[in-house]
Formats: sequence, C-alpha cells, structure tokens
Amino acid sequence: MPTTTTGSYPKPNWFNQSLRGRTFKEAMGDSLYREQYLDAVATILTDQDTAGLDILTDGDTRFDLQVGGKSWFFYVLERLGGFSGFSDLAKGFMSSHGIAPGRIMWEVQEAYQAPYLIEKVSRGPLQYDAIWKTAQKMTHKPVKFGAVCAQSLNAMIWNKFYPSDRELIMDLSAIMNEEYKAMVASGCTLIQVEEPMHHFLALRENIKAKDLDFFTEAFNREVEGLDAEIWVHTCWGNPNQQRSIWVPPSYEKAIPHFYNMNADVITFECASTFGKDLEHIAKHDTPKKIGIGVVNHTNTVVEPPDLVADLIRKALEHIPPERLILSSDCGFGREGISRRIAFYKCVSTVMGANIVRRERGLPETICRAADERFSFTELPKDKISEDI
Repeated sequence: MPTTTTGSYPKPNWFNQSLRGRTFKEAMGDSLYREQYLDAVATILTDQDTAGLDILTDGDTRFDLQVGGKSWFFYVLERLGGFSGFSDLAKGFMSSHGIAPGRIMWEVQEAYQAPYLIEKVSRGPLQYDAIWKTAQKMTHKPVKFGAVCAQSLNAMIWNKFYPSDRELIMDLSAIMNEEYKAMVASGCTLIQVEEPMHHFLALRENIKAKDLDFFTEAFNREVEGLDAEIWVHTCWGNPNQQRSIWVPPSYEKAIPHFYNMNADVITFECASTFGKDLEHIAKHDTPKKIGIGVVNHTNTVVEPPDLVADLIRKALEHIPPERLILSSDCGFGREGISRRIAFYKCVSTVMGANIVRRERGLPETICRAADERFSFTELPKDKISEDI
C-alpha cells in the first residue's frame, strides 16, 4: 500500500519567477529562475519526504502561477507547433456545463483563451526528460512524472486544420508518445498520463461504447512501447480546486474502458465520495493496481488519520493490499489551498496508512512530521500519538 500524491503542490510564496513561454532549459539559464526553481522543487520533495510518502512528485513546479491551473494545458499548447492566435469563445468545460457570469468557473474559463490550430500539429520543446531528471537527482525515492493527456488537450484547442478531432487526437497522442519515450530513455520509470476522457463522456446519454473505445485506442497510442510503469489519473475536475460537477458522479460506466487501457495503475477520486465506487471498481477482473484518493483536494479541512484509515479499510474489502495505492483525489494546485494544508494532507495519508498497516502486521513508513521527538513543544506523556 504505497503512498503518494497526484502531482501538483502549492509553490512556496517566494517563488515569483515564471517560464513565460520559454523552454525549460532556456529558463534554467536565467539565474533568478534557476535558483528559485531548484529551491522550490527541493522544498516540495522535502515536504513529501518529511510526510513519509513513498512515491514523490516535483509538484508540477514547471507550471506558471496562472488562473485556475491554466498551465496544466498551456505548458504544452504554448510549445507545440501549428498554432496561431487565441479565441474569446468558450471552449472546454464551460461550454458543456452551462456556466455563466457570477460563477468562479466562468472567471477561470475566461483566462483560458483557447488557441487556434491552423496547420498540422508538431512536436515542440516540452523537455519532460530534463524536468524529471532535475527532480529525481534530489532524492533517492522514486519521482512520478505526470502530464495532461492528448485527448484532454483537445478540449482546449480550436481545430481549424484537421477534418475531425479524432485525427487531431491521434496526432497529439503520437507527439506525447515521443516525449514519454525520451523520458524512459532518461531513466524515468513512473509516468502518469492525466485525465483520459472516458468518465466524463460516459455521463452523456448519447455516448456509445464505440465512442469510448476510440479514446482507449488514442490512450494506447500515447503510451505505445513505453518500458515504464504507466499510471492513469482520473478525477472530477480541478480548475482552481473546483470540480466541474458539484456532486461527484459515478465512474461505473467508464471503469471497463479504463481497464482496457495499456496502463499498470488506474487512480480514482474516492475521498470526496468515501469510496462509493469501490464495488464497481472491484467487480471487473483486472491485474492492474488501483490508486484511490484518500484525501480531498477541494476541501481545505485536513482529514484526520482515523478517517483516512476508515476509507483504506473499506477499499481493502474490495482490493487486495498488494494492488492498492493511496493518493490524493487530485493535485493540490498552485492557488487553491495553502502549502501547509497540502503538507498535512500528505501527513494524514501516511498516518492513516500506518494505522491500517499496523493492524495487518505490515511494515510501516516513517513519518517524521508525526514524530514527537522533533517537536519543540513537549506533549503530555499520556497524549503522545502512537500513529507515527
């Protein structure tokens, strides 16, 4: 039952430099950016290691601080070839959810300004391999690298070149595949492809199985030939720590399609629903590992370890411990919640896991953040936690 977090993590308050369209390597030649970037990644890795997470992330520190997590899409779109100009017209989640002025999601979408694609899309300097190596050399623990998938990118593009979005998605998938191959060649062993569209599309009444099969085909093209452990992240939205849908729906219709994807780990948002989909997740035979969110990225209240442990116990009724991974529902973002809250959600993940590990006679993970020996305020002896 290894612990991790999805990916993004609040930047330190002092990190005020940005890529602003530069390539990562170009920006790393800027003394101010380089110093702040390296220090921020080291800080984020230290936070996660102090919490006791088994698998770390670089916090998506490459992303600029933009409204509603815009950089998740636009880090890629700003660097691919074939684009020219931007549109004021709604694109993506706003147009499909009836969002209007007066809603926070309207303001988020206004900032997204989708680009026009006017010629064949081409690979650009994403430099994922260099970004991953920068983080991995700072820690002995594995660093998982996550990035938006091709089919989600399509939701932010005004396509004025391809006869159909399907052809665009397949070309985007081939481009991302080349980027991931470069990462594998650099030594990366954990690649997380984020938000294939199955669970959102499955909510539509007119969607057919063959439509979802196309998105499986596109995903499989994206990860074709990769000698790494492939993770799939899914959730119900995270622009400005908001869900696109107020009450999280069920994954039920999408689950068999997820299991047909060529991936080793599928993650599900579970903290927000206290695992209401666990029975659906478990009723289909699969050798894949299952990652469940045990802390909620949209809630600023830190879950107590006992609550996390309860959700883990519920998951273990359906998923064997050797196939269960514990994570967050989604990333902690860059402007949604504070770094302190994100840190203690990581701590609760580990402390809750240790409660269940202890019950099952499994090895526990050291959580230095919960070790009273390192507190400068002495606790009454009868109050010292046993959940270290």
